[in-house]
Amino acid sequence: MSETGRDDGSTPDPVDWGTARRVAVLVAGRDPLGESYLAASLRSDFGAVTAEAEDLVADFTGLRAPGIANAAVLDRSEWVDANLVSMRRMFAPLMSRLGERLARSPMGPLGRHVGASELGALLGYMARRVLGQYDLLVPDDGVAGGGQRSPAERDAVYYVGPNVLALEKRFAFRPRDFRTWIALHEVTHRAQFTGVPWMREHFLGLVRKSLELMDPDPRSLVRALRRAVEHLSAGRNPLDDGGLFGLFASSEQRALLSEVQALMSLLEGHGNYVMSELGRRHVHGEPRMARVLQARRNRGGLSGQVHKALGLELKLRQYDTGENFVRAVVDAAGADVLDAVWSSPSALPTLGELDDPDRWLTRRAATSATSVAR
Repeated sequence: MSETGRDDGSTPDPVDWGTARRVAVLVAGRDPLGESYLAASLRSDFGAVTAEAEDLVADFTGLRAPGIANAAVLDRSEWVDANLVSMRRMFAPLMSRLGERLARSPMGPLGRHVGASELGALLGYMARRVLGQYDLLVPDDGVAGGGQRSPAERDAVYYVGPNVLALEKRFAFRPRDFRTWIALHEVTHRAQFTGVPWMREHFLGLVRKSLELMDPDPRSLVRALRRAVEHLSAGRNPLDDGGLFGLFASSEQRALLSEVQALMSLLEGHGNYVMSELGRRHVHGEPRMARVLQARRNRGGLSGQVHKALGLELKLRQYDTGENFVRAVVDAAGADVLDAVWSSPSALPTLGELDDPDRWLTRRAATSATSVAR
């Protein structure tokens, strides 16, 4: 396949994927993991702790993922490559619509490189920070260029080796404990998406609907700028609600964005809760690790402004909002009641209920009473 992302010589993708990769790898920096004597121990350790973590998570949550996760230790450039594959698959329908518009624009070629550079800079920035990632959120079909992921590429838990090693060295974490702690969070996400039968398709359905609603019309820029001015005149930061995506979103998109945010807050918060509870029992030094990562997330200054602009600050807040909801429900009603969130999409908490768990508990009790009455 060429860097245009098309095999048939038709409309090129609106993103030059080759440029995106080159920029991302440059921003990510050199991290020759393969040349390090620690690479072999990372791979063997993560293979073992991932399997151990899956058993712990299954026993604690009752969510049992089928089979065994693929534990893959990547360097930063490999993480970039894996995420570019996922992004191309996920955004293929939108790329097709955008490509058709750009093909009729004299600024199309320039736009492909500008967009690629921005995407590459974002991926490179994230490649320097990500410790672990569960990757089963992208469908295996409907991809421009064709092809399916091999079994070894599916259901993968990624660990970015250089970033893990850097934190272990800087804070003198015991490697086996720190790696177990990271694995607990990532395999919890695997349990959520594969141990809850409807979760994967529900999430992907929201993603697909979001992409269908995205407007490739350049006039959307004018509307976004108008909203930004309105926010500023009211004394609000226009990037506070969803970063750049929230700024460009229509009212229908923002409603869908709220639904996605609520789901991600629950999943991230539940992952943090499980990681914390199991970490206290099975990981030496867990309280200090938690403090270090919390401080890392809350970093201010220029880094904080970058997070806000990209909408990453919103993701970071998801950890706290979701975890507070999970703890409040468990403390008030017990873990068995929390399990109801996995019963159906309609049982998922809304954004408002995440901030006010009593509202979700009241709705859940009313639903249970109605079911009993029937």
